[in-house]
Amino acid sequence: MSAIIIDGKLIAKDLKESLRDEIKEKKLKPGLAVILVGDDPASHVYVSKKVTACEKVGIRSFEYRLDNDSTEKDVKDLINKLNGDPLIHGILLQLPLPPHLSDVQESLVQRISPDKDVDGLTTTNAGKLFLGIEGGFVPCTPQGTLLLIKLIEENLSGKNAVVIGRSNLFGKPMAQLLLKENCTVTTAHSRTQNLPELCKSADILIAAVGQPHMVKGDWVKDGAIVIDVGVNRLDDGSLVGDVNYDEAIEKAEAITPVPGGVGPMTIACLLKNTVESCKKTKV
Repeated sequence: MSAIIIDGKLIAKDLKESLRDEIKEKKLKPGLAVILVGDDPASHVYVSKKVTACEKVGIRSFEYRLDNDSTEKDVKDLINKLNGDPLIHGILLQLPLPPHLSDVQESLVQRISPDKDVDGLTTTNAGKLFLGIEGGFVPCTPQGTLLLIKLIEENLSGKNAVVIGRSNLFGKPMAQLLLKENCTVTTAHSRTQNLPELCKSADILIAAVGQPHMVKGDWVKDGAIVIDVGVNRLDDGSLVGDVNYDEAIEKAEAITPVPGGVGPMTIACLLKNTVESCKKTKV
């Protein structure tokens, strides 16, 4: 069996082009503010990619770089200012924050107005997702993952889904999205027993744990959709996922590569949420 390789780059490109057309057609002026505290190299790369993506679709990007020794009050005051700025429709606080702010990271995220929380991380938006209330923002990576799955299988009702990982950023919201699609969902984690057997029961298998090649080919059910959210850098500098791709591709109906699978969808869905926020305010 030859698995379908799910091209996240191509799908993200199509989504961004549709957003660009919508912005132009409806004469929208969406604005995204990105707050970067400190000098973490990876965070600088991520922010640069987000700013570039904004420019390509017609979203105005506002980049705020704060010194590494910035205080909780510095970040809080900036968030408060952006919450009240009508030109800003989305606020993104780039994580992780420097170590001296780690204890207040969650409280700073919660200070973002839910109406501008395009990352979907506030308790208001998380609660709406949990309760099935429409109108909230869904975290970008789970949202992008679901879009990829539904390109392969539109009707997910009754499917067995296993999500390996229970983080607030991905695992928990991903489970909620699959439940909304009427899947039977199991969330697996470090304490899960008989994980290989559990994975073999999955019509949809999603790995998001940050352990290179943890999911072996014989963990995959014949004909399953396999989504690899992990990005791990090996000693030789190469990037691999949480799934042993070469083994799993022999069993799966469809599979995402790493890189080039889920990753590009995260930024595309961030732009999508920003445009949706702008449309709600009619600015």
